[in-house]
Amino acid sequence: MRALQARLAAHGVTFGHWTFLRILWERDGLTQRALSAEAGVSEPTTVAALRAMEKAGYVTRSQAERNRKNVYVHLTVRGRALKAKLVPVAVEVNEIGLAGVSAADRAATQRTLLAIIDNLREESAVSSSRRRRGPGLRR
Repeated sequence: MRALQARLAAHGVTFGHWTFLRILWERDGLTQRALSAEAGVSEPTTVAALRAMEKAGYVTRSQAERNRKNVYVHLTVRGRALKAKLVPVAVEVNEIGLAGVSAADRAATQRTLLAIIDNLREESAVSSSRRRRGPGLRR
């Protein structure tokens, strides 16, 4: 993480902004709430990061005329252009970290990490559903 942070900083991008940029490069136009959930951070953290990213010219935020409740986040041309600069930096860091690791071990590690992420995402959804329903009935 430190190796990536240092390289991102050379381009004026923080690690936190990198997280949001990666998500928006794949799905531009998410709501702040959806972006927060996808990044796995609190909504106030997302709002603070987006303010800074807006100031840097990476994103714009807007509300739909029909639904003023949701705030949508869109990449600017400058934000989109960062992908061509920053993805190769991340690939370089990954290759440094994976030097000497066999393709089979890489694949097994990736499968394992994806399974862990899926399990935690599923557990989080179940926990969230329980909180929305409220406390259970006592017997």
